[in-house]
Amino acid sequence: MDYKARLEKQIEELRIRMYDIYNQNPTDEELVQISQELDDLLNKFGKYKRSLPSNQN
Repeated sequence: MDYKARLEKQIEELRIRMYDIYNQNPTDEELVQISQELDDLLNKFGKYKRSLPSNQN
């Protein structure tokens, strides 16, 4: 699995986990941690996309 596919998979899994926890308990402190992890992954994905030639975005 390439880097882009791994990032996309991690982002989707974390997003689903965040929504599940939110639906169970919207005040769960773990949501902040998950949100920060998701932000980090999204930032990595953005950097990856910007590093590609413009015709590959």
